[in-house]
Amino acid sequence: MFLLKLGEILEDWTHKKSVDDLARTMSLRTDRVWMRVETPRQQENLIHCGPISNDCHSGGQSLDSGLSSRESANGEPSEIQEILVPVSDVRVGDCIVVRMGGIIPLDGKVTGGECLVNQASITGESLPVRKQEGSLAYAGTVVEEGECVIRVEKAAGSAQYDKIVRMIEESEKLKSVTEARAAHLADRLVPYSLGGTALTYLLTRNVTKAVSVLMVDFSCALKLSMPLAVLSAMRESGAHQIIVKGGKFLEAVSMADTIVFDKTGTLTHAEPTVAQVVPFHGQQADEMLRLAACLEEHYPHSMANAVVKAAMEKGLNHEEHHTKVQYVVAHGISSMVDGQKAVIGSYHFVFEDEGCIVPEEEQEKFHALPTEYSHLYLAISGMLSAVICIEDPIRLEAPEVIYELKKLGIGKAVMMTGDSERTAQAVARQIGVDEYYAEVLPEDKAKFIQGEHQNGRHVIMVGDGINDSPALSEADVGIAIADGAAIAREVADLTISAEDLWELVTLKRISDDLIKRIDTNYRQIISFNAMLILLGVVGILPPATSALLHNTSTILISMKSMTDLLAP
Repeated sequence: MFLLKLGEILEDWTHKKSVDDLARTMSLRTDRVWMRVETPRQQENLIHCGPISNDCHSGGQSLDSGLSSRESANGEPSEIQEILVPVSDVRVGDCIVVRMGGIIPLDGKVTGGECLVNQASITGESLPVRKQEGSLAYAGTVVEEGECVIRVEKAAGSAQYDKIVRMIEESEKLKSVTEARAAHLADRLVPYSLGGTALTYLLTRNVTKAVSVLMVDFSCALKLSMPLAVLSAMRESGAHQIIVKGGKFLEAVSMADTIVFDKTGTLTHAEPTVAQVVPFHGQQADEMLRLAACLEEHYPHSMANAVVKAAMEKGLNHEEHHTKVQYVVAHGISSMVDGQKAVIGSYHFVFEDEGCIVPEEEQEKFHALPTEYSHLYLAISGMLSAVICIEDPIRLEAPEVIYELKKLGIGKAVMMTGDSERTAQAVARQIGVDEYYAEVLPEDKAKFIQGEHQNGRHVIMVGDGINDSPALSEADVGIAIADGAAIAREVADLTISAEDLWELVTLKRISDDLIKRIDTNYRQIISFNAMLILLGVVGILPPATSALLHNTSTILISMKSMTDLLAP
């Protein structure tokens, strides 16, 4: 019993230490940043942009860290310049510049420039988001294309990314360590065994009868057979590509009545694909897809890759028949095709910047475009020619998996995502969840689970990204997808493969059957050993015989506990 308890302590210590170490490695590794200043500070003191000014984002000359701007002879400030400074020196109100490939180090608002930002680490969105003046920018997200000027609104240590790290650490500290059911049942009986021995001796004054109670102690059988049942269940889970970090988590899965899913990468494949091509102005869908792939292959990003892949799957060879393409960052592509100008990109680029129009007779068709998709617009000679609908396809098995989980005792299925309301609503309708929440941040997911706990519910959280980590840590059981972020896999209590979600159903069945086996073992051990104790106390069985029968039954029950729970 001492060694088993010591093993549990070491297991908990190792888990907490690994989480702490991994949380520390989540630092953004961005030590310095380009900051725009109006006038230089003296030596180490730079003047902040302060409350945002109209010229905070005006163009300036980029300088190396060793250069600085000077005041003119009459004392007037020099032009706005960029100076490389430590992130720790940046204050609220300062303006920083982040270019393509750079990580945004601090939360703020875009005051200039345009860019595409991958913010999956914070919101879980599968597609990059266009940022322009007035847009919010989150620390920890990556500028995939373009550049932007950001007015800092939160200093180092208080950004969204820092909150994720702190929430993980706090959740791990506060998360109650549920005592293993088998150990609890065994430990609870020890005082009764000792008390029974003493009572037998006091009543009979017979040492042999008193020893009979100790020879058939319940704790021995429970402490041996129950862990074997749990270890066997963990082994069986592993055979189904489910990695379980502790038996207590299987027990928690069996108790759970609520399951919360992240959307992107969990209920969906997190790989944008072309759902359909809607032609306009008398064009053919395949020809428009061919032209779109011809243009998009020059500047690969997630949506462009989806278009090129769709054309390839349809066998549409898109030989070059256009002039040099011009790429407008975060907007789209412009080129000449057979003497006609062709543009492809966002609604803003095609209709507002390029002034393209929708054919008058197809206005109704345009307004009837499915809203659950992201749209890529293609226009030729100023006239809309096609709309390519891009989706993040749901896993085909997701609706059936949720249905089966409900049959197994999960009373409430919830989906949470950082995507837009319209996208979330479409996915929720397809998969059949009871509730969904859109445009949520990492702390919103964790707070939701806290609320469920206050309502007395036991929660499973399934996710795959950094943004899911606080919720995975907060839940009674956190389940990560195998090909997700490293921090999610580390914080989670279980990991399933990325192939499909049916492993969740398998996990629930194994967990439920494990609890049934533990309860059955408990009843068998208590009843059989109680009979042996009674026979020993009345003098029918000598201690040696009681011990032999006791150990034989323990071995038999333990061997039964090592068999598979699920029928082959």
